[in-house]
Amino acid sequence: MEVFGQDKTAYKKALLKVVENVINRNNFMFIDEQSGNLYESTSDAPEETVLKPASPYNDWRYWNGVLNIAMYNLSDVLRDPEYKEFAQRNVSFAFDNYKYFEQRYNNEDKWSYPFGQRFILEELDDGGAMGASVIEVYHDDTQQRYINYIQQVADHVFNKQDRLDDGTLVRKFPHEYTLWADDLYMGLSFLSRIGDLTNDNKYFNDAVNQAINFHEYLFDQNKELMYHNWYSDLKRQGVALWGRANGWALVAQIDLLDNLPVDHPKRDTLVSLLQKHIMGVAKYQGPYGLWHQLLDKPDSYLETSCSAMFTYSIARAVNKGYIDARYASIAINGWEGVMKKIRADGQIENVCTGTVVSDNLVDYYNRPSPLNDIHGIGTVILAGSEILRLIN
Repeated sequence: MEVFGQDKTAYKKALLKVVENVINRNNFMFIDEQSGNLYESTSDAPEETVLKPASPYNDWRYWNGVLNIAMYNLSDVLRDPEYKEFAQRNVSFAFDNYKYFEQRYNNEDKWSYPFGQRFILEELDDGGAMGASVIEVYHDDTQQRYINYIQQVADHVFNKQDRLDDGTLVRKFPHEYTLWADDLYMGLSFLSRIGDLTNDNKYFNDAVNQAINFHEYLFDQNKELMYHNWYSDLKRQGVALWGRANGWALVAQIDLLDNLPVDHPKRDTLVSLLQKHIMGVAKYQGPYGLWHQLLDKPDSYLETSCSAMFTYSIARAVNKGYIDARYASIAINGWEGVMKKIRADGQIENVCTGTVVSDNLVDYYNRPSPLNDIHGIGTVILAGSEILRLIN
């Protein structure tokens, strides 16, 4: 595979800066917010302590699930078990300790409460990506407590998550019911893996229907991009062609095709939808390989996490034969752009922080991008590892 502006070793070096920063800032410990004392286990801490994970990489959020999955992918590419072991330890660390927090929970905000999403399952992003990463770990470590959790998430997705009459996954907010592009990943990352784990076609068929329905509701046939959301009460798409929403949707489609049986009757339809989405995204790539926060608005800032997601998805599509190899240059240029946002210490610039659905484009324009925002860590590792697979 031809490499453009950089030597191949530079690609790996940039990726490993990010990975080493994660590992160096990660200690699998808890810190007392009042005293600053560190504890290896919640059982070691005095009763009066107020604990939280000392590293954000050890919490239980969907971005931690993406990080775990990315480490698994990296381990396969580099044939180095260290990164897979990181994900395994990350999952076991949470299972060993989350009960401490569940017993003390008193209706705090689950988004800021340690391991809140481990014991509260209300929306897809509470369990989807983390559940997917537990499945990855379960293949190597078949603990009963892991399969119990996997079954719990499956029950939520199938029986408790809000859906439209046609079965499409939605949320009750900001309006009842709102379809979020993000949820294609939050749902399919899990459904595709549990389908592979159990060989049960009900999971695959649900995932396939989600992918097709999300395109029906969200995809703009002229711009060949997905809107961030669709309002069921207004029967109308939202206002934003948000970068990371399209990134989630593309990675979700890749996950599904990676796990879907080759003889599934809707496979060709899914490949066609993926190709159309990739070619739509490709039209908005900037001259330095990056994409904008609002894909069709070049006056919005260049955003790293969506650029990494597009890089990963296109590289993976080429590697797996979902799209012709001539489109590999889009991914190569994407990684060269992402590399420029990786600092010497491995921290990542220009990653949009968490973002909810909004009716106002100004909200997307003005979303902050704090240094090394955790939404970009796993996605950049996914992109870099898949580029290494592509060029090697």
